[in-house]
Amino acid sequence: MKEARFLVVPQPGARPLTLLPGVPLRRLGPTVIVILAAAYALYWLLARPAGEPAAGYVGQLFGGESILLLSIALVLISTLPQVEHVFGGIDHAAIWHRRAAITGTVLLLPHIELAANPEATSVGKTLAVIGISGLAALVVWAILPRWRSMVPARVRDLVLGLGSARPVRLAARLLGGYERWRGFHRLTGIFVAAGFFHGLLDATAFDAAPGLRWSFVAIGGVGLAFYAYRELLARHFLPHHDYQVDQVTAVAPDLVELSLAPLGKPLDFRPGQFAMIYLETKQGWQRHPFSMSGSARDQHLRITVKALGDHTTRLPDVVQPGMPAVVGGPYGRFDRHKGTEHQVWIAAGVGITPFLSWLRSLEGDLRESVHFFVTSAGPSPFAAEITSIARDYPSLTVHPVDTAVDGRLTPEQVLAAVDTPPGKLSVFMGGPDPMLRHFRRAFRSAGVRTANIHREYFQWR
Repeated sequence: MKEARFLVVPQPGARPLTLLPGVPLRRLGPTVIVILAAAYALYWLLARPAGEPAAGYVGQLFGGESILLLSIALVLISTLPQVEHVFGGIDHAAIWHRRAAITGTVLLLPHIELAANPEATSVGKTLAVIGISGLAALVVWAILPRWRSMVPARVRDLVLGLGSARPVRLAARLLGGYERWRGFHRLTGIFVAAGFFHGLLDATAFDAAPGLRWSFVAIGGVGLAFYAYRELLARHFLPHHDYQVDQVTAVAPDLVELSLAPLGKPLDFRPGQFAMIYLETKQGWQRHPFSMSGSARDQHLRITVKALGDHTTRLPDVVQPGMPAVVGGPYGRFDRHKGTEHQVWIAAGVGITPFLSWLRSLEGDLRESVHFFVTSAGPSPFAAEITSIARDYPSLTVHPVDTAVDGRLTPEQVLAAVDTPPGKLSVFMGGPDPMLRHFRRAFRSAGVRTANIHREYFQWR
């Protein structure tokens, strides 16, 4: 591992808002989810009507909890700034959306087993099948991109061996692609609505306990209202900016930098944020979240894209200068000003994007003492630029790591290179999910506070 030492200019920075002393505000959202789920379950247990069979009632309770969590999942993807605020960024809200949706769908299993109603209406039965089938398909489809990390090595090797089989290739073509998944994902509210109205039609507990019925109407109604807002109204309230592709530059074999020229009012963003970029390519409009890699002071908007799959792999071929683009946002709260005076930045692969935005936006604004670890397979295509920027700042230590020569960076190497106790460190990371999860566990075990470990999330499925 090579090391280059540079300098930092003191400048005061903002500190993150807290819910309680030492508790970041971003935990408010997850805390509310847990409290709501527990309170709703307790209410069901206390409101059980006399004579209602225990097994069937518990099954209906699971159904009610499922609708609650699925409604919460719909709220979390409403793109409202207030939701982003209490989760510490829209990327964190998206993670809790996935958790709530998957948990809500899993709760349908005991609901199906226990809540059989021989007098169920034919319409209710049909709605149940539609809701359960659609939600199950969404969960499976969402898990597909990360299945390798969820199965034993032997099973993984067996499945990979079947990859050349014709049925598997056909399924990959049908189910592959972010745009296909996103289009199907937009039907989530329809499937939740099917389950919601199934409950209203067929739940036996509601007749003897009106409070249960109205609480069910409230939670389902809120979720569906947010879904309707997102699908029908959000586009009219959320700011969008018109751009045009100005340059498409290949900075590495699998890395492309796009420069977008504003056609009207440019996007105002903070370094480290990302935006929804709609590109009109040769294959139609494509939508994807991308982090800004330039400075907000730049006339052009710069984004750096790695060929991760889906349409990002084809960007150099399908995007050309002159093509229109629409930019929505900005989103995210990946902000170095939330950190302590002693910081570690870790960038792997395309995870370097928000750090490039930070560096390109400095102009003397760097108070903290920073160790910046840049890992790449081969020399980083941004090494010269990072070195040039860093020369102007005292106390910035850059650690280039060429994994082809030095091997993979480890948490132990990071902590050994930093002359600050872990309890006083803030860590900011961007890169592949398995790597960042491993580093997060290791840093927590070493004494870095959980609230001081920040990462950017790239997966939205």
